[in-house]
Amino acid sequence: MKLILLGAPGAGKGTVSKLLTAIDGSVQISTGDILRGAVKAQTDLGKKAQGFMSRGELVPDSLIMGIMEKRLQEDDCQKGFLLDGFPRTIPQAEALNELLLKLDIKLDMAVNLDVPRETIMERLTTRRTCSNSSCQEIYNIKSKPPKVEGICDKCGSPVVQRDDETPNVIGQRLDSYNEKTAPLANFYEKEGLLKSVDATVTEDVINFIKKQLQS
Repeated sequence: MKLILLGAPGAGKGTVSKLLTAIDGSVQISTGDILRGAVKAQTDLGKKAQGFMSRGELVPDSLIMGIMEKRLQEDDCQKGFLLDGFPRTIPQAEALNELLLKLDIKLDMAVNLDVPRETIMERLTTRRTCSNSSCQEIYNIKSKPPKVEGICDKCGSPVVQRDDETPNVIGQRLDSYNEKTAPLANFYEKEGLLKSVDATVTEDVINFIKKQLQS
């Protein structure tokens, strides 16, 4: 499968991606992952991206697209890929269209994970993350708490609330998403690729996507 997953922060893109990759061996690709991978591998593009990242600046779209072009041609993408959180803007979507045309890759669909704002607020404000950078196990104090309060089950490190998961910051992130990224749904609807699904229940999302791919 070759999919783009759209949805606000906390809509469940990462969870859905992981479950979908288990179906047919498609790989999950996020811009954060490929940027970190390119920097770690010290590729020419990675070195350029590192300069922007170390200065706290946004990596230019031209660099991101260069890294994405290399990533999509790697062997593990032959079975398929899931773009998680990319593209984020209309210019990125247009650049991605050009890149896919160049690489002779055809998208199956863009899936918009639709979750009510109040559900996202509850999901993110109750989420906790292991503070150990090499673990980063995720918990939820309501639905998946650690066995010992405040302590990671896997490595024993403290479990914390991330700075970007407080109610005020989440509200800002959702407002930013609605302004900059939500218009992508209209973009892919015009392309005839958009499928929207109520993403409140993860299992329903997986079944919906499987059904769409079969049809």
